[in-house]
Amino acid sequence: MSYSISEFGQKVGLTPHTLRYYEKEGLLPFVHRSSSGLRVFTEKDIEWLVIITCLKNTGMSVKQIKVFIDWCMAGDSTLEQRYHFFVDHKKVVQAQIKKLEACMDKINYKIEYYRKALTQTTSERQAHERTCLEMEKKKLIGE
Repeated sequence: MSYSISEFGQKVGLTPHTLRYYEKEGLLPFVHRSSSGLRVFTEKDIEWLVIITCLKNTGMSVKQIKVFIDWCMAGDSTLEQRYHFFVDHKKVVQAQIKKLEACMDKINYKIEYYRKALTQTTSERQAHERTCLEMEKKKLIGE
């Protein structure tokens, strides 16, 4: 099955503008064109866009993604480079997750803090103190 750029964009959740940009930057060398010059996307192209989107969503630059795409287009001689590319990127993503988990702890604290301030007729300072004590208690017992 083949798709126009608009149809394909809807299928993969990207705008035609983004797809054109990716092509211009060299991320879509596998996309074919019809005899009239229109881009023709296939089911196989979905897998490419899934990994490109994944890398982009994890903070990788278009330039770095292009390196990966170029290695893929070069074939099996670049398997080791691609392997290390993902091993290294996994470390970056794990560090991002750790930062996000710390942020989530802060957000959870603030939710609990404001819930206490709203539901208990106490001052904001008292809610803060109670929340801090409860959070410390949870850490000590391993919740």
